[in-house]
Formats: sequence, C-alpha cells, structure tokens
Amino acid sequence: MRPDSGRSRAVLILLVLASVTIITLDARHDTSGSPVDPLRSAVGSVLGPVEDGASTALHPLTSIPDHFGNVDALRHDNAALQTRIDTLTTRLRAEQANNQRNVELNRIGQFAAVQDYDVVPAQVIAMGPAQSFSRTVTIDAGRQQGVVPDLTVINGEGLVGRVIAANATTATVLLIVDRDSTVGGRLSRSMELGFLTGDGSLSGTGALELSLVDHSVSPHVGDEVVSWGSHNHAPYLPGVPIGKVVSVHSSPADLTQTAQIRPYVDFSSLDVVGVVVRAGQAAATNLAGGVSR
Repeated sequence: MRPDSGRSRAVLILLVLASVTIITLDARHDTSGSPVDPLRSAVGSVLGPVEDGASTALHPLTSIPDHFGNVDALRHDNAALQTRIDTLTTRLRAEQANNQRNVELNRIGQFAAVQDYDVVPAQVIAMGPAQSFSRTVTIDAGRQQGVVPDLTVINGEGLVGRVIAANATTATVLLIVDRDSTVGGRLSRSMELGFLTGDGSLSGTGALELSLVDHSVSPHVGDEVVSWGSHNHAPYLPGVPIGKVVSVHSSPADLTQTAQIRPYVDFSSLDVVGVVVRAGQAAATNLAGGVSR
C-alpha cells in the first residue's frame, strides 16, 4: 500500500467528521445563536460580491429569451406600420390624381364657355396605332355621349387631336403629333396661315413643323400658334392653342422658312381630355371620379 493513499483517507475522514460536527452544532441552536454564524457571515461577505458580479455578468445571457421576444414584437409593429403607410400613400396618390383631373376639367370647361361649345369629358384608356395612323389614343366616351368622327379634342393645355372613329362607348383620337396628321395653324401675332405636321414623337422633345402659306413671311421664336379652323369647325375649331415657335430654319433651294413648334400638350401623359361638340349635343354621362359630363 502506498503511503500517500493512507494520508488521503485520513484527510477525508477528518473532513467528514468536521462537517458532521458543524451540522450538529448548527442544528442544536436557533439561527440567531448558532456557533457557525460567524463562519456563515464570513463566507457570505466573501461570496456575496462574487455572486452579484456573476449575476451581473450573466444578465445579458439570461435575458436573451426576453430580447428575442421583444424583437418579434417590434417586427410585428413595424410590419403593421408599413402596411398603414402604404395604404395612406396609395390613397394620397389617388387623391392627387383626382385633383389634377378636376383642374384639367375646369380648364377645359372654361375654354368651352368662351367658344360657346359643349365639351364631353373623357379619359384616355389606351394608347396605340389605329388603322393607318401610329399616334392615337382611345377614350372612354363614344356615340352614346355624342362623340362622332371629325370632332376636336382638347385638354387644359391646348389642341390634342381629332376623333377619327367612334363606337357606342369609346372613340379613337388621332393626335396632332402623328406623322400623317396635318393641322391648319396660324401665328397669333401676325395671323399668318400655315400647316402643321407632327414628328411622331410623344416625348417631351416631340415637335411640330409649321410651313407658312406665304413663303415671304418669317416666323419668330416665341410666336404662339393657334388652330386655323376647318369648314363648319370640323375637325378643328379655330383659335385653339397649339404651341410656341422654338426655332426657325430656311431651305435655300425652296426659298421657304419653316418653324419648329413645341406643343403645349404633353402627349406622353395624356389623361383627361374634352371632345368639343355643338351646344346641346352632349349626352349627360358620368366620368370616373364623380365629374358630370
């Protein structure tokens, strides 16, 4: 037998006897008078701060379940708020669009009042080629509302085009920017007459070209151009604003000058338009948004 083995056994027996003695002494006295109180207090004073420090150090770990619970709640609240924001944004955009349509309708109505004509309001519902023309739009008003071919179409900015076909509830409008469209126009300052043709573009850089009847007359940059008009005012009324001269160029071979016209109408964002009819010929209908026709 090894000597250190006997020594270890003796130490263990002494520790067991000491533990039993302390337990016996502590059990035979009440808490306030226990002989081991000083020892308990000493151990508490040493281990207490250690326990508090350990509790503080471990707090981030023990609070992890609560942290994840709070994150889930915040995510739920954020999702609800985002849904609310999206709903309000959509409502605001719709209201802004309706307000803009009402502004356009008021401007169209003012023009019709000056010209002593009625206007059938309509909304552009499609854009694309029709028949042999490439720049046309479809509107949601037709023969039931008094819309027939060869009527002038305007919006709040000026001349849009003319009706080329109509069925019961819709009509096709040829835009003045179509390459095959020709519109009679005149310079509002000098009253000189000419013809306008489109370049086929619907973008902001789209333009019309004006060729004057009198080749000796020179248009000027800044001159405004209005519609010349047609026989019995079909398809174009006289005096409808078309655009403004932005440049003038000449052809030495033909000894003529032509002017580039920037149209007032933004053809890439057409929405509400008005079909001009003679007073009393418009049928009462209803435009989306509660505006009466």
